[in-house]
Amino acid sequence: MGKRRGGLAEASPGLLALVEPAAAAAAPAAAEGHRARMRQKLLQAGPDALLDHELLEMVLFLALPRRDTKPIARALLDRFGSFAGAIAAPQAELATVEGLGEAGVAALKIVQGAALRLSLAGVQERPALDNWQRLLDHLHATLARERVEQFRVLFLDSRNRLIADERQGTGTVNHTPAYPREVVRRALELHATALILVHNHPSGDPTPSRADIELTREVRTACEALGIALHDHVIVGLHGHASLRREGLLCGPARS
Repeated sequence: MGKRRGGLAEASPGLLALVEPAAAAAAPAAAEGHRARMRQKLLQAGPDALLDHELLEMVLFLALPRRDTKPIARALLDRFGSFAGAIAAPQAELATVEGLGEAGVAALKIVQGAALRLSLAGVQERPALDNWQRLLDHLHATLARERVEQFRVLFLDSRNRLIADERQGTGTVNHTPAYPREVVRRALELHATALILVHNHPSGDPTPSRADIELTREVRTACEALGIALHDHVIVGLHGHASLRREGLLCGPARS
């Protein structure tokens, strides 16, 4: 019996040599078949036909060609809640998702950058005040999921077309330093004739604070001295926004 058991043991490496290559070949073939089906679904039905986890899978296909990206996509959704939440998540937090790695993080950030550039292009096509909802959509995409406050200024020309959308400061979870003199100085450098102030509230509640109102009036006073119009101050939260002009907190008629 010992010899027979030993014979089987000695023969097993040869059997495994026949079985393992076939199993190893089947896994990549199955993965490639899945990826091909996903590509066809995208090309034939469009991106709206893809669920969030499928879209994340496809983003990661090119960055992680040898990995099964489905569990990584699921982990991203479990952690960040949605496709938008995943691509907007801080790099340091993305780096902790198992299997994602530097290449996967870079792929998600490329998608985020492309989305923001596309939304910015839409804003630049028409005067900002005639394109208000698209402008709000762009500001929401840029700021709503930021974890700390960010103060931005939209610089406009005499026809209210966007010259530049610039970050002027980044602060903490509930405060951003902002300096009216620097805002006006930059407006003069860009030959801007009008401004829209923007910042986010990471708490999600866009209700203006007393400090927000005071800053707005300080900037307006500085702008008026140089003939620069301050059209609005928009505060962005995760589920909405506040307009100081619409709420009557900016001198002048309220935006309808």
